[in-house]
Amino acid sequence: MKLVRAAMIGDIVGRPGLEVLEAKLPALIKDHKIDFVTVNGENAADGFGMTEKDYKQIIAAGADVVTSGNHVWEKREFWPVLESKEPMLRPANYPSGAPGTGYIHIQKNNINWIVINLQGRELMSAIDCPFRCFDHLVNIHEGRVTDIHPLLTAAGSPHPSASPVILVDFHAESSREKESLAYHLDGRATVIAGTHTHVQTADERILPKGSAYITDLGMTGVSDSIIGFDAKICLDRVRSQVMYRMETAAGNNTGRMQGIIAEIDADTGTAVSIKRI
Repeated sequence: MKLVRAAMIGDIVGRPGLEVLEAKLPALIKDHKIDFVTVNGENAADGFGMTEKDYKQIIAAGADVVTSGNHVWEKREFWPVLESKEPMLRPANYPSGAPGTGYIHIQKNNINWIVINLQGRELMSAIDCPFRCFDHLVNIHEGRVTDIHPLLTAAGSPHPSASPVILVDFHAESSREKESLAYHLDGRATVIAGTHTHVQTADERILPKGSAYITDLGMTGVSDSIIGFDAKICLDRVRSQVMYRMETAAGNNTGRMQGIIAEIDADTGTAVSIKRI
């Protein structure tokens, strides 16, 4: 059994979140011997969207792939980065014609890593079905990938006897939808991790067919806040129902980085353990 470790980091919220990532991710990679890192960066630009500078900062901190969600479209000047060959993903189940791609294949240290970014539909925009989208991208028969979308193999086809490590960032509001997708993907994806709510859940586990799962990774940002944003503004919004502009919370040395570390059997592409950061 060849064991590898993957870290998946929850939504970065604003400049404080970026600073926390820079301070904590390199040490996490070193101390836990992490082989591969995904970071959800869709709230990096003052809580809404991303800039190219934000993206480069996340990569420099140690991310191999940056994932996103519904706010990735906020900064139109960022769209060319989505269209580039950078490891920057938007949810794969947006309809045809949306800028960018939602999946990537990276060969690193002789391991085939596949990252797929999906977005939920319950209590969110009515985009294409995330369940069918995954089925279209990856088919596995008797424990082996038999068909992968051509874009996933652009960097070189996996060896036919290799089992790729498939990491899924499911950016969704509904816990029910997240758990449903996890069971739909169990045994076909290595790790299924939810993002979007910014509240880390305590339900990390290995599913019956060998996939690791957590409903939400949490967030990377200011802990003395409401989901990373200024608490007073959030309270004013809910009390008055006036949609005041949200602002990220001030740092004040209360930053935290949340996510998971999954230990993976690289020979089979199945998860061995999952623990919260």
